[in-house]
Amino acid sequence: MINAKLLQLVIDASNDGIVVAEQEGEDNILIYVNPAFERMTGYTSLEMLYQDCRLLQGDDRDQPARQRVREAIDQGLACREVLRNHRKDGSFFWNELSITPVHNDSDQLMYYIGIQKDVSSEVEAQQRIVALEQQVAALQQRIVELETPAPPGAV
Repeated sequence: MINAKLLQLVIDASNDGIVVAEQEGEDNILIYVNPAFERMTGYTSLEMLYQDCRLLQGDDRDQPARQRVREAIDQGLACREVLRNHRKDGSFFWNELSITPVHNDSDQLMYYIGIQKDVSSEVEAQQRIVALEQQVAALQQRIVELETPAPPGAV
């Protein structure tokens, strides 16, 4: 069995943000955040402990992925979604959030473990690809229009 000190070293060394939350009514209160989470969000553990992770969405709460996370939590299920989150300085980043419920020996939900990965570069690259594909489609349509002969008598 892995000892607590080694486990702490492993979690602290992770490049991904790791949080532990416990449910209090509708809230999922953070009781642990690792150093990678602090680096990713700009918030210290002291600022985030006993807060709900919704703080990271700021006013940007109308996200379908956020609703899917909420539904998974309500059902006690694991899920993985990409959310727009906001750092302490106000800048945003794309966060791939994976949550996993943790149950006790009586199968009672005790905690959620959240793994957070900054996927901003991947999401932004995908957005650029979509924009380029739209430009190509528009250019292809323009080529078709230019190649189509004008009807007789048209100016």
